[in-house]
Amino acid sequence: MKFGFKTLLSAGLLASGMALSSMSALAQEVTLKVHHFLPPKATTHAKVLVPWKEAVESQSGGRIKVEIYPAMQLGGKPPQLMDQVRDGVADIVWALPGYSPGRFPKIAVFELPFMVSDATATSQAVQEYYETHAREEFSDVHVLQFHTHARGLFHTVKKPIKSVDDFKGLKMRAPNRGIGEALGALGASAVFMPVPALPEALSKNVVDGAVIPWEIVPALKIHELAPNHTRTPGARGLYTAVFVYAMNKAKYDGLPDDLKKVIDDNSGMAMAKKIGEAWDVAEKPGEGLASAKGNPIIDLSEADIAKMREITKPVTDKWIADMGADGQKLHDAASALLDKYSK
Repeated sequence: MKFGFKTLLSAGLLASGMALSSMSALAQEVTLKVHHFLPPKATTHAKVLVPWKEAVESQSGGRIKVEIYPAMQLGGKPPQLMDQVRDGVADIVWALPGYSPGRFPKIAVFELPFMVSDATATSQAVQEYYETHAREEFSDVHVLQFHTHARGLFHTVKKPIKSVDDFKGLKMRAPNRGIGEALGALGASAVFMPVPALPEALSKNVVDGAVIPWEIVPALKIHELAPNHTRTPGARGLYTAVFVYAMNKAKYDGLPDDLKKVIDDNSGMAMAKKIGEAWDVAEKPGEGLASAKGNPIIDLSEADIAKMREITKPVTDKWIADMGADGQKLHDAASALLDKYSK
């Protein structure tokens, strides 16, 4: 069989086109828009999301580009982040499920009173709990990992909290339903708001204080706005908040397998532990600022903490009852995981 010049040229062009197409697929570039609500100085942005961006871009050989949009730069409000990632407004979000009360009830077990040790242990406990008990709550997104902040403490503008009785009559900013109900049981009034709104609320006396970890103190200047600080010592602190790093499902599913592997390698338990460690380390600067300013830092007594456990137990009992037949089992599983990772 003889082939003319034109036939050979056509075949060559076809082969070249196929090769170029293959190379193009291999060199596919993907841009991931990451959205969150904190300023760039915050631990999550500087110590978690930026290193994550750098790792993913490097390990993908530059084929994945990550753009981070802090402080809600893509629009909306913090409670809308989970809807934004589900709907593709953002490709990835860092968000608090607790900003949507009742929507993620299983994962909220870690936002009940006295369900936190430190951020490293609690983050791993939440990650394993999600993998074994709460996947269906997040089935409309691709979860990268969960984590928590270190145990929160109380910061007040005028009246220092020295005992359980001092909560009465205070208006306290609360991040989620669990801690809001606990504050109510203690005699305070919970005022729910995303943390970026807190400085203005403190300066305008909308609230008398707040529950937040030391980590966020420097970014929001809480040591200046609410200069009285009260801790809950012991094996477990009063509260934490659960965070999720989640990706749009279609965006993840549309990645080629090798790029999925890059995302997977920077997800899951190892990342939960790493983020928890970063948040534990980030507690020190905030506490240091308060100490340097001469602010009182008060540790509640064992007797007061025992009283707090008793007073807030109905909050846990209510959650267990609301969860139905599996409520006690889920709470016991979460508590056991806390013990496992706190050893």
